[in-house]
Amino acid sequence: MDKSHSNEKEIQQLKNRLHDLADKSYQQSCYTFTGFLGLSEQDVFWREEPGLRYAGYCLNGGFETAERVMIRFGNAGELGYEVEFPLVCIQIQPLAMKFAEELSHRDFLGALMNLGIERSTIGDIKAGEKRACLFCLDTIADFICGNLDQVKHTRVKCTVAENVMDIPQEEPETICVQVPSLRVDAVMAKVCNLSRDRSLDLFRAGKVYVNGRLCENNSRQLKCGETVNARGYGKFVLIGEPRETRKGKLAMDVAVYR
Repeated sequence: MDKSHSNEKEIQQLKNRLHDLADKSYQQSCYTFTGFLGLSEQDVFWREEPGLRYAGYCLNGGFETAERVMIRFGNAGELGYEVEFPLVCIQIQPLAMKFAEELSHRDFLGALMNLGIERSTIGDIKAGEKRACLFCLDTIADFICGNLDQVKHTRVKCTVAENVMDIPQEEPETICVQVPSLRVDAVMAKVCNLSRDRSLDLFRAGKVYVNGRLCENNSRQLKCGETVNARGYGKFVLIGEPRETRKGKLAMDVAVYR
């Protein structure tokens, strides 16, 4: 089976799963949840969204700017009650900070995958200062805490945070950029310091998402408040209305998440 056929099969399976969850929620008057979905999987959801909205839905990854999110089907107004998302935050810290290595997102993810757990059970991993915060399904939390004891050569301990809301939020860097237009390729090239050719390569490779949806139109005009994710280069949010400079360019404020 070639890769393209395999991808098509996986996409169809995800579509079927989304519709099954929406149907169950609507017909049985209960909330249903997906696992954590990456950007490409979220794009599948958004393409199917017109046929799913009848059930009501909400997206959550544990914090406002999460890249990987769960989808909850069900509407509190219709069901008459609320159910929280079944996710928790695990704090991963070295046993001895003094002797700990500098650990990256890749290091933490690799250690987790070595435990044999499914990717859909894990959300975002916020790595930094030799430690990390991991968002995951509550059903897998005890297993992770009981089995993840080493990342690379560093011995670690895992504890579930009492309140996800107490986890420090990532603070973006606010910058002002000047661009010839609000085309997504122009803004992305400026923010991510990319050449025009490299910027176009990312679009051709399907690595650019706007508000969680795959963006194949590099000339798409951006609006204030929209989030752009360039895989491998981080993401940014337009936070201010553009203003024209004396030289005829557009200046705007952008919140950048590295």
